[in-house]
Amino acid sequence: MNQPSAKRNTIAEIAAKAGVSIPTVSRVLNNRPDVALETRKRVERVMEESGFIRSRVKNALRKESSCIIDMLIPDLTNLYSVEIVRGVEEVLEQTELRLALSVTRDSSQLEQRWLAKVMDGATDGAILVLTRSQTNDLDLLRRHNIPFVVVDHRGELGPEVPSVGATNWLGGRMATEHLLSLGHQRIAVISGDADLRCSRDRIAGYRAALEDAGIIVDPDLIRPGAFQQQTGYEQTCALLDLPQPPTAIFAGSDAQAMGVYSALSARGLSVPDAMSVIGFDDVPIAAMVTPALTTVRQPLVEMGRVATTMLLRLISEEPLDSTRVELTTTLVTRDSCAPLTHP
Repeated sequence: MNQPSAKRNTIAEIAAKAGVSIPTVSRVLNNRPDVALETRKRVERVMEESGFIRSRVKNALRKESSCIIDMLIPDLTNLYSVEIVRGVEEVLEQTELRLALSVTRDSSQLEQRWLAKVMDGATDGAILVLTRSQTNDLDLLRRHNIPFVVVDHRGELGPEVPSVGATNWLGGRMATEHLLSLGHQRIAVISGDADLRCSRDRIAGYRAALEDAGIIVDPDLIRPGAFQQQTGYEQTCALLDLPQPPTAIFAGSDAQAMGVYSALSARGLSVPDAMSVIGFDDVPIAAMVTPALTTVRQPLVEMGRVATTMLLRLISEEPLDSTRVELTTTLVTRDSCAPLTHP
């Protein structure tokens, strides 16, 4: 009954002692050419020193090799996650690897269950879209020689962690500057959780644009929350109840912007005549709503593509050009913003 588990431990031990991943050991055993000479020698030396018969270990590895890339995301209710998954799938379609998708729903218990499944080597690598700084989980993956790349990480990462993100500070600044160019000065911003790095960067870009324009930042116009539609709705209601409401709202995500639209509609206010609105992400629904949403485009699909390409290089034991890649955000102007016609 315990024999399969023993084989898994043996295979993982070989990879760990050689300082490589399990798929790399598999490629060595199958005489694949895509392994560096020094790496091949190191793996073969570990196997020889361990005293295992090559054919037996090779057969065990064939059973354990999953040809699976694991992907961990917060949820599938937000098109933000779906767009990143699209980019991952586009790259994997060109390989023999399959995608295994797991949803955490921000639950640490679900994250631990996922970790337990992959710790025995039942994955070739992982792509992680995390909402918090789960450094312990990342350290655990590293200790088990499981290659991974983090996408749009919202906490703090060390320079050694492979990751892909976007220029959030620049995006926040561009959004605010666009509204300033239309004559708006009382510009509100609805943020995500203040603990998230991307939230802080977008707010910092917003502040920088206002300060450069000589406008004093009003703390009442900076509203915290989450990157969800409900937050957009609730914070817009609070902004409209201020003695001096804003004339424009910069939402931290397109999902939040949908909540802004709903709150304005409930008050009988139209976009952009009564309120200019700008979002962040540029998910497909942004172009479909009425009026079409002006937003900061975060290249989510491309982020998924780049992360997957990086992971495939790590799996092949190839060096990365850089462990941190930041893709540029751009402003997409549509119909939800208009020049200020009243003070």
